[in-house]
Formats: sequence, structure tokens, C-alpha cells
Amino acid sequence: MNKTDLANHLADAHDLTKSKAKEIVNDVFDRITHSLKSGEAVAIDGFGRFKPNSRAARKGRNPQTGKTIDIPASKGAGFTAAKGLKDTLNG
Repeated sequence: MNKTDLANHLADAHDLTKSKAKEIVNDVFDRITHSLKSGEAVAIDGFGRFKPNSRAARKGRNPQTGKTIDIPASKGAGFTAAKGLKDTLNG
């Protein structure tokens, strides 16, 4: 399922136009992204928790040349599934 599929499902299930449903889906993901970018975790009851992660700068090795390279610090996001979601998936 992708964002378009999700928006189409919401439009059909809740008697919305497809453009309005797509706007809602985009707004939800924009809000999650904004919260993660500002360092906040996002918890959705029964589904899971999105948490911002940071990786420190480190040394790496180019596998083709064997030369040491500097890998810059970066940010990412992690997801931990809630117990309810795990239970549903494991049936």
C-alpha cells in the first residue's frame, strides 16, 4: 500500500473526495515529519512509536580502494511497533 492507495481507501470509506483524502493523508505525514525533525517522538496508540535517531560522525572504509573516509553525522527515524500491532500481525 502506498499513500495514494491509503487516500483512495479513506475517500471510499468516509465519503470524501479523493483530493480531500489525499490532503488529509499528506497533512498527517507532514505533521509526523515536522515532529521528528524537531526532536519529538510520535506515539500512535495501538500502532507504534516513531522516534528520531542520530548517528555520530565516524570513520569508514571505501570497499573498492580500502581508503579511510569520513562519514558525516546524520539523522534518521526509527519505528517500534505497539503490542496491539504485534499481536495482530502474529495472530
